[in-house]
Amino acid sequence: MTSITPEPLTAAAWAPFGWLPVADTDPTDGRRTLHYEWADPHLNVIAHTADEVEHTERGLVCAGLYRHATHTQALMPINCDAVLAVATPDTDFAGPGAVDSVRAFRLAPLDVLVLERSTWHWGPFPLGPQPVRLLNVQGRGYAEDNEYADLAVLSGTALEVVTI
Repeated sequence: MTSITPEPLTAAAWAPFGWLPVADTDPTDGRRTLHYEWADPHLNVIAHTADEVEHTERGLVCAGLYRHATHTQALMPINCDAVLAVATPDTDFAGPGAVDSVRAFRLAPLDVLVLERSTWHWGPFPLGPQPVRLLNVQGRGYAEDNEYADLAVLSGTALEVVTI
């Protein structure tokens, strides 16, 4: 199993995967916009629990990642620290060394991020026993646009996201 350590969420580090919204007074506000190919943006609150994923002595197991080709997705953890793993849209997990390109980010409550279309993602999952509640903006039809990459099948390994 390959291990990755989450890094802090910064605009520069996040740039290959999407963007971090800025204040309305920032001159760069509006340069990037949300995209919904099916004209179906939907706002809700979702949650992920710690028992949705396997645990190791040092962290959580990322067995696979999802992506949505038709829309961007905006997320904000509301109540607790969490971790999110991502890979760029062009990642081919069947290719050699692809799992080495996956990066993980540690998220604090009220961190806001946007996943660009087709960005592979896993989580966010909570760092403790409490479920992470997430403000979520994504396409209502995401279930019909929810590609999954099973890392064990495609690359022969899973990822350990180190959380301690």
